[in-house]
Amino acid sequence: MPRTNVIIICIILLALTPAVIGSTGESRSLKFYHTHTHQSLEVTYYRDGDYQEESLQQLRDFLADWRNGHQHSIDPGVLDILWEIQQETGETGEFEVISAYRSPATNELLRAKSSGVAKKSQHLLGKAIDVRLRGVATETVRDIALNLKLGGVGYYRQSDFVHVDTGRVRRW
Repeated sequence: MPRTNVIIICIILLALTPAVIGSTGESRSLKFYHTHTHQSLEVTYYRDGDYQEESLQQLRDFLADWRNGHQHSIDPGVLDILWEIQQETGETGEFEVISAYRSPATNELLRAKSSGVAKKSQHLLGKAIDVRLRGVATETVRDIALNLKLGGVGYYRQSDFVHVDTGRVRRW
């Protein structure tokens, strides 16, 4: 084979290599049921090494403050925590959403009713979600989230849900 053909083939292979290496075929999907709006959403938010912008927008809409409709982008790290919990449990059921993004007005309303609502809540930043995973005990969800050490984890036994966020690692 002539030297120029070998060079051309090498150039083509080098050009294709990042696409082939970067394309892992991995995708991450989650199912949600919002306990206040009674809406459901199934979304693939990550595919082939990239967060899917259209899916993140769907989640921004779905996880808006249900009291007033205000929206905020959701930190993909929160979604990754949920996905990791799902992987650890082997359960692919719906996450029941109790709370996700909270507007400042909603956060103040809740603070007036409860001492357990933080003034600078991660919910205000789109970095927190309160959930249950259907088919899995909330204690199990809590324990997995704690072992991941990816952010804050709160366990609310009476209300039967777990808070996860991408803030500093802490527990309550």
